[in-house]
Amino acid sequence: MVKVLIVDDSKTVSQYLEFILGNDSEIEIIGNVTDGEQAIDFVKKKKPDIITMDIDMPKMNGIEATRKIMASTPIPIIVVTASRNANDKNISIEALAAGALTVIQKPVGIGHQNEEMKTKKLISLIKTYAQVKVIKRRNGIFKKETSKLNLSFSVKRIKPLIGELCNKKYVAVGISSGGPLVLAKIFSKISVDFPYPIFVVQHISAGFLENMVDWLNRLSSIPIKIAKDKEVPLPGHVYFAPDNFQMGLNLNKIELQKCKKGVRICPSVAHLFNNLALHYAKETIALILTGMGKDGAKELKLLREKGAVTIAQDKESSLVHGMPGEAIKLGGAAYVLNPDYVSNMLLEIENYTLKK
Repeated sequence: MVKVLIVDDSKTVSQYLEFILGNDSEIEIIGNVTDGEQAIDFVKKKKPDIITMDIDMPKMNGIEATRKIMASTPIPIIVVTASRNANDKNISIEALAAGALTVIQKPVGIGHQNEEMKTKKLISLIKTYAQVKVIKRRNGIFKKETSKLNLSFSVKRIKPLIGELCNKKYVAVGISSGGPLVLAKIFSKISVDFPYPIFVVQHISAGFLENMVDWLNRLSSIPIKIAKDKEVPLPGHVYFAPDNFQMGLNLNKIELQKCKKGVRICPSVAHLFNNLALHYAKETIALILTGMGKDGAKELKLLREKGAVTIAQDKESSLVHGMPGEAIKLGGAAYVLNPDYVSNMLLEIENYTLKK
C-alpha cells in the first residue's frame, strides 16, 4: 500500500485528487494539508511514502517546502501544480533543483480532454516514485554522510591521477533524477578553457531541457547548449542530447538520430556510452551520476573494459542511486566520487592544460 500526502490549498483540487487516488486499491491517502508549513509538520509526525506538492500556496510555497522536507525528512515528492506553473519551465527547473522528482500538471476534472490518460499517468508516477530512496539535502546541496559502500571489486574513492586524465578527448555524462543541481555544481567550477567537449544525456520531461540549459548557463561560465546534428564539438563546451534524439559521435562530429517508435528511453545514456565504447573508449572520461533506473550501467562497464576512465557518483551524494548504484554493482566504475570530487577533477584537468 502506497501512503500519500496531498499538499494543495485548493479544496476542489485536493478533493479531486483524493477521489482519483482513493479509487486505487494500492493507494492510501494518509493526509491532506493546505500549505507548505503544514506539510513539514505532517511529515515530522507521520512519514508518507510520497507527497503530491502544489507550488502556489499561502504561508510557504511548494518549492520552499520541498527544499525543507528534503533537508530534514527526505520523501519522494511529485510537484502537481497548475498548468501555468507546469508550463513555466523556470519554475519547474527550480522545483527539480529543490529535490522534486518530477513536475506535472494538475488533473482538471472528469470529462476534460485526455483526463483519463492524465489520471492513469499520475497514479503510475505515484506508484513508481514511491519506491525511490531519496537522501537528505541541506541548503540545496546533498548532505554528506559517513556511511561506506561495501565494495567487493576494484574501485577507488580517490580522484584519478592527472596522468590518466590529460590524454583524453571527450567527457560523457549520464544523469537523471537530481541532475540539475549536480550539473550546476560541476559546471560552475570550469570554464571555456576546459580542454575537452562534454556530452550530457539528462533524463528530463520533454519540454524542460531548453530552460534547464538556460538556467545552467546563468550559473556557469562554460558555454552550455543543446547539440545539433553534424556539429563539430568544441573544447570547453557542454552539449546536451535534445529531446527525442539519441546522441553519439561519428568522425568527430555530433550525430543525432531521431528516436525510433517504441524505444522506452530516448535520449539514452546507453546509446551515448555504446557509441563512445565502439569508437573512442580510450579517449573518454565517462561519468554516470544520480538517477533512477539502470540506463548506461552496462555500457559504463564496457567503456571501462575498453580503456575509458569511468566514474560513478557515490550513494551518499546521489538524490537517487539507481543508475550509479547499478554501474558500481556491475563493476563499471573505476572510481566512486561525489560531485565535489568530480568538479575538482575537471578543474584540475583545466589547470593542468593551461600550465602546459
